[in-house]
Amino acid sequence: MDTTRMPKTRADAQATGTKYYFTGKPCKYGHIAPRKTKGACIECLRDAWKAGLQTRAAYFAEYNRSEAGQEAKRRYYESNKDAVVARALARPDSEKQRYRKKWAEQNTLYTYALTKARRRKHRMATPTWLTKKQKAEIRALYQIAIVMSRTTGEPYVVDHIYPLQSDVVCGLHVPWNLRVTTRAENARKSNSLPPEEDALAFRYTPPCPSPPPVL
Repeated sequence: MDTTRMPKTRADAQATGTKYYFTGKPCKYGHIAPRKTKGACIECLRDAWKAGLQTRAAYFAEYNRSEAGQEAKRRYYESNKDAVVARALARPDSEKQRYRKKWAEQNTLYTYALTKARRRKHRMATPTWLTKKQKAEIRALYQIAIVMSRTTGEPYVVDHIYPLQSDVVCGLHVPWNLRVTTRAENARKSNSLPPEEDALAFRYTPPCPSPPPVL
């Protein structure tokens, strides 16, 4: 803000219709800054605004934790689900990672329970007759996802082509039912079944386990 062309007094600013004036002297709080013709020193106004932000942030943080705040968020989400999901998907990956990390830090027990449940679900969906080579193929896919995430800067995950949980059919945790894809694409897919043309591309005939001995 160029102070050299500003009026020197409030009276001059009012006479010329200027929004700001600059006396070159400190205000009562020690700021040497332009002053509003219809207000105070702009540095004083900034300080007041920052203090107000902290107060409002504390108020809304407390409200969001309350039962009324949680209910209000649920109602809003139910009424605007598509818009909320679209905004979430449009966020930069760095912002998504920051939100996930913060949420995990604030919900450590729930995060631990989710991790245990996911591992249990994978273990229950893994056939006992998988060979060592096929298990190595599964590990390789997860390693590829890690490398691609680090290389591209975009999060990659291992997706189950046929989801492990579905109302129609439940897939297995086997290499021919896995593929590496972006986290955003995996979130959009959710638990939906693949189109037939995609499913055919991943169709694979697994080796049959040895039949039980005849007694």
